[in-house]
Amino acid sequence: MPVIGRRFNPEAVAEGEKFLSASLSKIESFWLKDKGQFLLGENKPSIADLSLVCDIMQLEVLDEADRDRLLGPYKKVEQWIENTRSAANPHFDEVHKILLKVKEKRQNLMLKGANNEGGGSAMKKPLLSRI
Repeated sequence: MPVIGRRFNPEAVAEGEKFLSASLSKIESFWLKDKGQFLLGENKPSIADLSLVCDIMQLEVLDEADRDRLLGPYKKVEQWIENTRSAANPHFDEVHKILLKVKEKRQNLMLKGANNEGGGSAMKKPLLSRI
């Protein structure tokens, strides 16, 4: 189900996913290759970490299967998100509160739709954020 309820162009989606995958791969292979926890190889986040993590956090509005499919192969990126969150909390959670509310609303709409269609969905409870 599209996040905003609109039909999507499958070719544009495939192209976007390809670009996202290439970008996440570059983040892992170049920016997170060293021993530091953050993009610049340091043990504290920079403005680059804080800026980029906000973009990547947009994946949280996806359903869990799509999020895992897109982000799951990039374990260093997932760890970096968690490192940035830990270093920036409580501000990180405050900034992303609206995003997580959107995710919750979307999950509730999906559950409501599944219940209206006879409950044939495998989704029995709301998906929880991984952050």
